[in-house]
Amino acid sequence: MREMNQEDYTALCKILQDNDVMYAYNGAFNDSEVQDWLDRQLARYIEYNHKFGLWAVILKETGEMIGQCGLTKQPWHDEIVLEIGYLFQKAYWHKGYATEAAIACRDYAFTRLGADEVCSIIRDTNIASQKVAQRVGMEIADSWTKHYRGVDMPHYRFKITNQKGIYNNEGN
Repeated sequence: MREMNQEDYTALCKILQDNDVMYAYNGAFNDSEVQDWLDRQLARYIEYNHKFGLWAVILKETGEMIGQCGLTKQPWHDEIVLEIGYLFQKAYWHKGYATEAAIACRDYAFTRLGADEVCSIIRDTNIASQKVAQRVGMEIADSWTKHYRGVDMPHYRFKITNQKGIYNNEGN
């Protein structure tokens, strides 16, 4: 995984402009929405001193960007939470890439950032993403209906805490 850059725009379009991939967002993004998404990620790298954000997931064998996964701060009810988010090209679903990347983000949050907990905020209908969260060790903590793109969307917050002895600041 690495920080995204403007050269990733075309690869990002393969993700964000696919209706199947973006069904949890109520449909695919247009060109300007993809650019806005990318601009937001680039700004997050600066805001968070390049410690986290959504990163490009690169397939080692080809160098192709196949998805994005990373850590962002997201609103949840009346607080800001540290979230692991992930979106992958449909061709790379059900191959373990999302789980592998999300576990790496979980471990990074606990060992490098010293986070007490991380979560994934997932639409109630997005069963595949819920299964990824469960494989990362998360459980449903609570729910909330978010209003996005003109639609009320029920979401679950899956979370895992940094239990003493499991994660430490030495990368274990």
